[in-house]
Amino acid sequence: MVKTHIKYTAAFLFLSAAGVFLTSCSKKKTLNIYTWTYYAPTDVVEAFEKEYDCDVVITEYDSNETMFLKLLYGGAGSFDIVFPSQDYVEILMNKNMLQPVNQELFTNKDKINPKILEKATYDPEMKYAVPYYFGASGISVNKTKVKGTYERTWNIFADPQFKGRASMMNDYREVIGDALKYKGFSVCTKNKSELKDACTHIQKYWKPNIVKFDAEGFGKDFANGNLWLCQGYAEVIYGEVPEEEWDEKIDFFIPESGGPSYLDSMCILKDSSQRDLATQFINYIHEPENYAKFLDFFRFPCFVNPEAEQYMETTPMYPASVLENCELKYYIGDNKKDYSDQWEKIIN
Repeated sequence: MVKTHIKYTAAFLFLSAAGVFLTSCSKKKTLNIYTWTYYAPTDVVEAFEKEYDCDVVITEYDSNETMFLKLLYGGAGSFDIVFPSQDYVEILMNKNMLQPVNQELFTNKDKINPKILEKATYDPEMKYAVPYYFGASGISVNKTKVKGTYERTWNIFADPQFKGRASMMNDYREVIGDALKYKGFSVCTKNKSELKDACTHIQKYWKPNIVKFDAEGFGKDFANGNLWLCQGYAEVIYGEVPEEEWDEKIDFFIPESGGPSYLDSMCILKDSSQRDLATQFINYIHEPENYAKFLDFFRFPCFVNPEAEQYMETTPMYPASVLENCELKYYIGDNKKDYSDQWEKIIN
């Protein structure tokens, strides 16, 4: 997901006859955005530049860890807006690396779904973090390969008909979170007994059928028929299977119990001198017509900004309603080691 939009507006004029060297530089403001790859719709960004007579420069990252380390070690002063996921919003807030959104300029505040703010317990009033996209991984079944019925819960990975044809992501918060949800526990539990119970279930019932833990190549393997059952993000599967085969081949669902989920938000960095322009960008994104263009590009469901749904021109990969029971993967602090220790036992 790579999209970089950079403009250089300085021009130089050399007047040799007068012996004068002049440099003509644009008086436009520049907004520097640090975000996930391909995450900002090009046409929306360009329209914002025109309306607010500014330049937008976008730099991309591929993980929250990459983003955070860059900001922590000298890069924070280079950017105005960043798009962290929920656990990193908490970290950035705790480290006093953000400044408040200008609420007077955030006139589209009422467009944000109250249900997502109930989940964003770290900042339900959007003082520092304005929700951008709420999503979750789910289950994909290759209908052309599976002839019988199957369980529509996370325990589908215990079904022997998928032995040697199943994969789960190489992500302990996702896989362990699925088992915790299946067991009726929180995906952020700090209870060691609950954590052990979920991980024992993975090892005993799921792992025997799983051919690999993979967060990148499962889409291709699903598309070519090597995998019949995958846990992962819908956009990876739909991105590899030709659109004319979607209905025939893909059964994507998120179990009724819900599962681990993420919420990427737009935040203004503390060192930014463009607070008002940054807030105006955030507000512009949440004009329903603009937000719909973002959703259309990925075929994402419309959960964060419900009014945008009426402007969408594509059908989402799955309905927004299935996200309601999903639980955000909050920052687990010192309990991270408990999860990683259990994960090592699972994958080794």
